[in-house]
Amino acid sequence: MDFTAKTALVTGATSGIGQATALAFARAGGDVVLAGRNVDSLDAVAQEVRALGRRATPVPTDLTRTADRRRLIDAAVAEHDGIDLLVNAAGVIATGTVETTALEDFEAMFALNTTAVFHLMQLALPSLKARQGAVVNVSSVTGVRAFPGVLSYCASKAALDQLTRCTALELAEHGIRVNAVNPGVVVTELHRRGGMDAERYAAFLAHSCTTHPLGRVGQADEVARLILFLGSSEAGWITGVTMPVDGGRHLTCAR
Repeated sequence: MDFTAKTALVTGATSGIGQATALAFARAGGDVVLAGRNVDSLDAVAQEVRALGRRATPVPTDLTRTADRRRLIDAAVAEHDGIDLLVNAAGVIATGTVETTALEDFEAMFALNTTAVFHLMQLALPSLKARQGAVVNVSSVTGVRAFPGVLSYCASKAALDQLTRCTALELAEHGIRVNAVNPGVVVTELHRRGGMDAERYAAFLAHSCTTHPLGRVGQADEVARLILFLGSSEAGWITGVTMPVDGGRHLTCAR
């Protein structure tokens, strides 16, 4: 896959799947607009992109804020003249059931995992139309299967999957493809930031090896490669898919 003279905007670019995707895109010849909250981490990833000989534009962004989302898209257009690939990789997870999840926490989950994605796609449309670009949303196996104890996360990812399908249908006439990837458990900072300490996270990863049919958890680079494929001309006849990349987890009801 060759992304020479192309620009990707990647959210959640400071760690995990977002960071792996940004670096993979740069290795494939593209320039990257990086969005994230942690300024130091954002600058570090930008330096890695530049070390690969590609342009990097780090934009500190709180995606739950409307003004920040507008500023992010404006920066991408101003610095790179547009966007060829929008990768919505930013996300958050939290535990909770229908009994224990506070309304404000439920709404906060949707604000980042779903609403921000909708708004970024909307804001990026003029550029995506001009370049017949593509969008790849990072969803989850929880958008496909129900899991106890992470209700708001499951609901936000299921909504993201349907958002992906609906926008793919609506934007097809403009030559814009919209797809999603649905990872299983991947080694990232997601669960740690969601409240797991080191001991619980290690136990979670060990248990997850038994719930994925291939017998292991995933790595961020494995998801990044699928994102790049879906965003490339190699996938030019693929739109509206929500593609599992989960070691077979979506095939089971394993807990």
